Amino acid sequence: EVRMNFGRIMAEESPVEADVVIPVPDSSIPAALGYAEASGIPFEMNLIKNRYIHRTFIRPTAELREHDLKMKLNPLIDSIKGRRVILVDDSIVRGTTMRKVVTMLKEAGATEVHLMISSPPVLYPDYYGINTPSQSELIAAEMTVPEIRTYVGADSLYFLSFDGMIEATGLPEHMFSASCFNGIYPTPIGKRADEIKHININDRIVPEHDAVPASS
Repeated sequence: EVRMNFGRIMAEESPVEADVVIPVPDSSIPAALGYAEASGIPFEMNLIKNRYIHRTFIRPTAELREHDLKMKLNPLIDSIKGRRVILVDDSIVRGTTMRKVVTMLKEAGATEVHLMISSPPVLYPDYYGINTPSQSELIAAEMTVPEIRTYVGADSLYFLSFDGMIEATGLPEHMFSASCFNGIYPTPIGKRADEIKHININDRIVPEHDAVPASS
């Protein structure tokens, strides 16, 4: 229900005219359902997942991530061609996977791809088990939102606001660790603290007209 709330709130924060809402399976399905419900735009499973492939963003090399993605997702071309797509995913870490997914949809004939990320930008490393060891590897720590949109090739890009994320849970902010979004770690991180650059989220979300248009 919380993940559906992410999508519902995104539809309020970032309305877009489109023909279909498509999730990147599987973890983004609830948020995509919530976005579709709140916006009235039809939800369709037009990216089919091979369930024998690992999560791509945690693979150690770009070559392995790209290989896995090609094996992992297959677009339903007849259901995508000629349509304006809202693509929902739960996060962008490095951006390389999303760039391939957007390209995949456009090659399948999507006329527009509007990317909705049902979390705020990931600005800081996670030191608790996920493979994001370096802040420099995080695309949102290095680029503004319009620059990310240009890099991944989407026609528009929106992130769920931090306040919207907390609202979706129905619980107070202090109940959660949000270190990858705000850089506030619940336990000491030792010398790694010296490697962290602190980022004002407002420096990342700049007016869209400052970005270079995405190439088609």
